[in-house]
Amino acid sequence: MSAHWQSYLVAFIIALVVARITVPLARKLAFKLGAVDEPDARKVHTNIMPRLGGLAIFAGFVCAAAWAVQAQGPYLGIIIGGIIVFAVGALDDVFSLSPWAKLAGQIMAAAVAVYCGVTVHFMTNPFDGLIYLGKLSMPLTLLWIVGVTNAVNLVDGLDGLAAGVSGIAALSMGIIALQQGEAHVALLCLALVGAVLGFLPYNFHPARIFMGDAGALFLGFVLACLAVVGLAKSAAVISLFVPIVVLGIPVFDTFFAIIRRINKKVPIFAPDKNHLHHRLMALGFSHRQSVLIIYGISVIFGGAAVALTYVTSPQATLILALLLVFVVIGATRIGIVTGREVKHKPQIYTDIHG
Repeated sequence: MSAHWQSYLVAFIIALVVARITVPLARKLAFKLGAVDEPDARKVHTNIMPRLGGLAIFAGFVCAAAWAVQAQGPYLGIIIGGIIVFAVGALDDVFSLSPWAKLAGQIMAAAVAVYCGVTVHFMTNPFDGLIYLGKLSMPLTLLWIVGVTNAVNLVDGLDGLAAGVSGIAALSMGIIALQQGEAHVALLCLALVGAVLGFLPYNFHPARIFMGDAGALFLGFVLACLAVVGLAKSAAVISLFVPIVVLGIPVFDTFFAIIRRINKKVPIFAPDKNHLHHRLMALGFSHRQSVLIIYGISVIFGGAAVALTYVTSPQATLILALLLVFVVIGATRIGIVTGREVKHKPQIYTDIHG
């Protein structure tokens, strides 16, 4: 499967332009509907902020997707499921749904995607051959989609953070999809990058609008589905790890949050201020610096994922080992695993929103 470079450019531009045009409309609509985010003790911002920015990302991606691919098979599942999860997030932004209602909506969206063919049928056996999932295929794919959907939502804690991290992950996926001949997946990845870049100028610190749950859940859902359709089809052993590495920031941040809460004997879904972005700011980094540092880490993850598709198995094993050491040491040093206080230099600058 191949596509001319102009197709990729057009998909990117459509998404970027539509998203850029839609942001001011989404901002006005958010205030009109009361979809605003008020500051509290756990949040970084100090002003009331509109939070329907996800509408711009959604509109940009869907318009580009409608042009780039035929709405059938797994791509139909991504679009319909994306509409469902966006609607659930938008309703939460306006009416503050219960966690169980949001989870039910996410499962429904994931089920639609799986029904349409967004499914992992086998896993590579590190020792020999393949492990066919059989009846476990659907529940494991559902778990992956819902898990990544929520993981991206969890990292949406600073201006521009979730959007930038998702854009870097989508670009990395697009490069890998191109390398593997998955042209349609690459087109959708570039469409997602364009939608994010159209929204990001309004969302980067100091933000004028938040993406809200509508945007964060939609980004997580689409990334999770594209990872299944485009990155998890190879029989190579390393293909099992590529989607996890591409989505390294949300995956590992969520994993460490679960470990941290189990150790503290608190509910897994209990909120706290010990996510990666919180810990970086506790170390004395500014709002922008914390976001840019996480962007840099995301680029490292994305670059490592791309490299994994080009190297031999021994080299890939070395890359994964080094990456794991980097993650464990870094997480331990900044206290993201235990949530303990760490020594830091006093912050000597002031952020507009905290």
